[in-house]
Amino acid sequence: MSPQDNSAAANESAEMGKKLKGPLSQRTSLIPQNVAKALSNAIPPNNLEIERLVLGALVLEKDAFSQVDEILEEDCFYDPKNKLVFKAIQMLALEEKPIDIQTVIEQLKLNGDLKKTQALTYVPTLAAIVNSTAHLEAHSRLLYDKMVQRQLISFGNEVIKNAFDEEISVLDTMQEAESRLFEITQGANKDDVQRVNELINNTINEIQKAATRTDGMSGVETGFPDIDKVTSGWQKSDLVIIAARPAMGKTALVLSMARSMAVDYNIPIAIFSLEMSKNQLMTRLVVNHTEIPNDSIKRGMLTDTQIGQLTSGLGELERAPIFIDDNAGLTIFDLRSKARRLVRSDGVRVIFIDYLQLMTASGLSKNANREQEVSTISRSLKQLAKELDITVIALSQLNRGVEQREGKQPQLSDLRESGAIEQDADMVCFIHRPEYYGIVESKDGKDMRGMAEYIIAKHRNGPTGTIYLQFQSDIIKFRPEHQSMSDMGYLKTVESKLNTPVNPLADHDDEDSFAP
Repeated sequence: MSPQDNSAAANESAEMGKKLKGPLSQRTSLIPQNVAKALSNAIPPNNLEIERLVLGALVLEKDAFSQVDEILEEDCFYDPKNKLVFKAIQMLALEEKPIDIQTVIEQLKLNGDLKKTQALTYVPTLAAIVNSTAHLEAHSRLLYDKMVQRQLISFGNEVIKNAFDEEISVLDTMQEAESRLFEITQGANKDDVQRVNELINNTINEIQKAATRTDGMSGVETGFPDIDKVTSGWQKSDLVIIAARPAMGKTALVLSMARSMAVDYNIPIAIFSLEMSKNQLMTRLVVNHTEIPNDSIKRGMLTDTQIGQLTSGLGELERAPIFIDDNAGLTIFDLRSKARRLVRSDGVRVIFIDYLQLMTASGLSKNANREQEVSTISRSLKQLAKELDITVIALSQLNRGVEQREGKQPQLSDLRESGAIEQDADMVCFIHRPEYYGIVESKDGKDMRGMAEYIIAKHRNGPTGTIYLQFQSDIIKFRPEHQSMSDMGYLKTVESKLNTPVNPLADHDDEDSFAP
């Protein structure tokens, strides 16, 4: 470096030092500019030679575009001229017109891009440099990867810029970053189309597994045999919506199912609760599992018998593979990240969300309304179920239309805030407790006291119908219609020493408990 260069660099450094000692607003605006300036000196990832080879192959071979139309898009091309040529080829393909040198030049003329691309000489040159289209797909994937790299760099620059800007809240910066990264990864994780002969072996294996089971189940047991008869269990990649008006027992049903899956069948499940805290959920789980009345546990007024039940029941619950998240500000991106980790590390097979309308979808335009946001959430939940090959069960609120209807029975049109929920879901179920509305007898004369209707209103892969469940308000629990408390394996009948106080935290050789 010459003395003049050294002197210039020193002056620039001194000037920057003065600015950095200036007002805060001046310093914060300077930092991202210098970061961006430093990064701008590096050329973004690209391969212009491969771009020209790919375009040449598309012009040269009439059927070449069909090989790569699901891989390539305009932004795969870094050179603006190449991007315009590809746009012309794409338009010809969409209109099912032949693709060759002359038609591409003509399309560029119609697009007003003839001079920008110097098409009269450039397009023939592209065709002349290609000898074979043998590596077209591999070259196209390389261009796609380069595009993703550029998107990640752009994403990183934007995050840095926003992080330095003190006028943008941290929450907005994080949500925008989550949304943008989710968009990039969704595009990068596109699955290839497969022939049926590549898929048939997996299908045969699933059929053989089902054939070995005597219970006719192909999915995860719900703990409710009558529901399992209709659904064959919760199926992989399904989005299930369980909806009801407030106080119908949505959370109670979820906990009843979750406890049964994890304790009785040892199936790892996760609960994402946006409404209740971890402690509240755990208390409800303890009540659900031990069947000690909720009021007795809340007030701490337990009999010796109940303390025995609590002691014997907590061990089973403690070993159950249940994972709970109570982040009230859960976004779709948060859920996706946590769900992927839980599936990968802990083998989680079912995810419960309580409840859908409390979630947020970041990255929407400022003019987006609540219906659009809920639509984005429901669509993303279905994508999540499909991507991770698990069951996603989301609770949902119903609108007030139910209250105005005779019989108060819910319908699909009652789904709150978005019809997209019905569209995206593989199954939509309702919880209806007529007794809550003072209705103690059904139309066919069935006694509905202490009963609930589990209505399967939409079932993409099976029948619909109504299933009756018992609801016990004192323990906030649903159980199968004909199941008694003595059927529950975790309730043990043993001799009780009623005159001896029991410490639930102490070790007990004898489980001093019995079923109430």
